Amino acid sequence: MIKFSVITCTYNASAVLARTLDSVLSQSWTQIEHIIIDGASKDNTLAMAQAYSRKNQEEETEHEVVIVSEPDRGLYDAMNKGLARATGDYIVYLNAGDVFPSAHTLEQISIDVNNRSDGKLPAVLYGDTNIVDDEGRLLHPRRLAPPENLTWRSFRHGMLVCHQAFYARTDLAQAEPYDLRYRFSADVDWCIRIMKRAERERLALLRLPQVVVNYLDGGMTNKNHRASLIERFNVMRRHYGLLLTIGMHLWFVVRAVFKK
Repeated sequence: MIKFSVITCTYNASAVLARTLDSVLSQSWTQIEHIIIDGASKDNTLAMAQAYSRKNQEEETEHEVVIVSEPDRGLYDAMNKGLARATGDYIVYLNAGDVFPSAHTLEQISIDVNNRSDGKLPAVLYGDTNIVDDEGRLLHPRRLAPPENLTWRSFRHGMLVCHQAFYARTDLAQAEPYDLRYRFSADVDWCIRIMKRAERERLALLRLPQVVVNYLDGGMTNKNHRASLIERFNVMRRHYGLLLTIGMHLWFVVRAVFKK
């Protein structure tokens, strides 16, 4: 019985939070711990989270709900707070506006993992991503698609797996918290470090044959595009070396030109 720790980080998110809460509440899989980390919102976010917690109790869903509301040092600090509190087998980040594609997403993933693993839980489960707008309407599949055989070296070609579609085993994730030196690309660094640890411990990365998240377009990275690109360059240089990173970025430019 795989247990998922779903972590939702919020700040003044009342406009898009309801569909995320409803998505978790509707999951047919019962082994869910939902950790909501709120950055002391000034709108109705906290009240919505508290009402959601009561609704889980009234409907006897068996889902555990943990709510923390306090100031933080940014999104990745909030993610670390959720990570530290997690007790499930896998960490699933589902932020305000993101949803699971169906009510059976986590159940299907659990069945797939149990059927394909050899008794040892894979280090990472990863799948496809759809992009949705502010109203939750499907826009298109994510441009970058996950490879069949993912390794930490794969990310030199870009972040091939969306952060919300990257389910990390909790023990590995807690050993590799987000590096708060990065404001916009700590998720890229975090994924690479977890995959490196998986390789050292000879643990599998399991490709899931399905869309595992509908991701809300237009996050923090998009709003700080230039700073994010510079930071991502530094993350890649740290893990892949300067020469390879420069070469890959030249290739990104050439690829972008030919796609126009």
